[in-house]
Amino acid sequence: MRGKRLIARILFLLYIVTVLVLCFGRFKDVPSVPWTLFGIPSDKIVHFCMFFPFPILGFLAFDKYTRTPRSTFLFAGITFLVGVALACGTEWGQAHLTTYRSGDPLDLLADVSALFIGTLIVIVWDIRKQK
Repeated sequence: MRGKRLIARILFLLYIVTVLVLCFGRFKDVPSVPWTLFGIPSDKIVHFCMFFPFPILGFLAFDKYTRTPRSTFLFAGITFLVGVALACGTEWGQAHLTTYRSGDPLDLLADVSALFIGTLIVIVWDIRKQK
C-alpha cells in the first residue's frame, strides 16, 4: 500500500506541475482552435479537464486520512478549497505576472466547476468504500 501511495503522490505532484506549465507556458506556435461543444468554448472545456482530476488525485495520494464520513467531508472540503486556491492563483498569475496571458473569470468558473464535480465524486467514492 505504501508504494501505491508514493506513486499517487508523485503523480499528484507531476499533475500540479503540468497544470502550472499549461497555465503559464507560452505556446505561440500552437494554432488557436475556436470550436465549441454545446455552445461552450473549447478553452473552457480545457480548463474543466485540467482541474477535474485535482480532487481525485489528491484523494488517491492522501486517502488514509478518511476513515469516517465526517473525515471524508472534511478532507474533500479542504481539497476543494486548495484546488480553488490553485485555480485562483493561476488566473491571478496569468493576469498580473504575464504579458502573454490574461485572467478570465469564466476560466475560473470552469476550474471551480470541475473541482466541485471531482470533489462530489470523491465523496461518493470514499463513503461507499467505507461501507
